[in-house]
Amino acid sequence: MGDHLQEKSQLKSGAPVSLNGDSKLVEKHGSEENGHDHAASGVNGGQEYKRYTFSPQPTLEDIRRMQAEFTDERDWNQFHQPRNLLLAMVGEVGEVSELFQWRGEVPEGLPNWSDSEREHLAQELSDVLIYLVELAEKCHVDLPQAVLRKMALNRLKYPASKVHGSAKKYTEYQE
Repeated sequence: MGDHLQEKSQLKSGAPVSLNGDSKLVEKHGSEENGHDHAASGVNGGQEYKRYTFSPQPTLEDIRRMQAEFTDERDWNQFHQPRNLLLAMVGEVGEVSELFQWRGEVPEGLPNWSDSEREHLAQELSDVLIYLVELAEKCHVDLPQAVLRKMALNRLKYPASKVHGSAKKYTEYQE
């Protein structure tokens, strides 16, 4: 955990952080109307890119704890069993889908969306995340560690040297 905290402080300070040894990222905070626009920029394979980045707080553990307190205060644990949480999350994903319905392709950053549409999306995505984190808690899945394991598996299934620029499923390119 100490290494993780050190990595955060390096990002906050603007010092480069190596990712997989082949690209460098430097966190830069832009200023958009809402004041929460974060962008990471760097070089990957000779090409510059900018990526949106999240704020470092709250952590998934912070979110889990806040939701647990919220649920405990309302005596809702009796209703928040895994099946119910999954169905609630699926309902929230449906609400997110509804916001994109009939819009066709939507460019990154949602440039044609109003502030109220963006806020509505933020609220619905937050609902999905809250239910996901609580579902992971109720199923005793350490979500951050599960993500690390899954990313390692994905790297094996989708080696960059074989899939670069391709949207094919891993079964379509294996020898």
